[in-house]
Amino acid sequence: MTLRTRFTDLVGIEHPIVQGGMMWVGRAELAAAVSNAGGLGILTALTQPTPDDLRREIERCRTLTDKPFGVNLTILPSVSPPPYAEYRKAIIDSGVTIVETAGHRPQEHVEDFKAHGVTVIHKCTAVRHALSAERMGVDAISIDGFECAGHPGEDDIPGLILIPAAADKLTIPMIASGGFGDGRGLAAALALGADGINMGTRFCATVEAPIHERVKQFIVDNDERGTNLIFRKFHNTGRVAKNSVSDQVVEISARDGAVFEDIRPLVSGAKGRTALETGDLDAGLVWAGQVQGLIHDIPTCAELVGRIVHDAESIIVSRLAGMVAEQVTA
Repeated sequence: MTLRTRFTDLVGIEHPIVQGGMMWVGRAELAAAVSNAGGLGILTALTQPTPDDLRREIERCRTLTDKPFGVNLTILPSVSPPPYAEYRKAIIDSGVTIVETAGHRPQEHVEDFKAHGVTVIHKCTAVRHALSAERMGVDAISIDGFECAGHPGEDDIPGLILIPAAADKLTIPMIASGGFGDGRGLAAALALGADGINMGTRFCATVEAPIHERVKQFIVDNDERGTNLIFRKFHNTGRVAKNSVSDQVVEISARDGAVFEDIRPLVSGAKGRTALETGDLDAGLVWAGQVQGLIHDIPTCAELVGRIVHDAESIIVSRLAGMVAEQVTA
């Protein structure tokens, strides 16, 4: 049995499983391992310090896999934004055919990618944003529920509601993000109307993830309660792993009159990178979702993807099908 969906057909992959585009984590070794396992690996553009570094990372990924992979370009409002147009040009010039966009006002980028024949997946956290992206011309949506790591939006809608609500209104393929880590989640996502799943935190706890072993074990040891919501007061909610740094961010933010500058030194991306690379869990923020409660080991990407697909197929064919009994008439 093969789990063939509109999304697997769209991007030319074997299994409907996508690796999230994670800052500092979405590098060639992980993306290639996911793609070689039959899923869709994703490089994170802004992990690379310059557009030329991204070009080199794309080429490095091509030396590790001959399967499809994509690049994530996340556009965030900033006082001094990175040169997004130059990163976009690096992606196009390198012949990448699949891009995941996310964040603020992506239209300029979507239009340019589409003009160059690139398949665009747009990541969003609300049905209204998904419909806007569909009208913009993207090819697929990644809908991100409240359980997710990263930025779940301000509506607090969990996947059990958000996924079918989006499926009811979208006409293009959709993958479900936030809270997925095993075959049960894949089967559930398909039942709810999605065409596949996107996993970030789960792929962090794999052999090929380019982060410190202590961080991987930290994710395994945590349970579903092991996250903090930060930046709520500033209307830019983020879900991160619970550690001394995120606890401090929550405590400072709750004070009367607190402003972002009060927490800025704690939340810098450089400190988060230090935590991931050195294994010092108190060096900075570690972004992780509630799915930590479902992560119990550190397999290879091939083992993980194979297990998820096998378990999902078993649930669909054996457990669920076995519950459907023909009506017996006298």
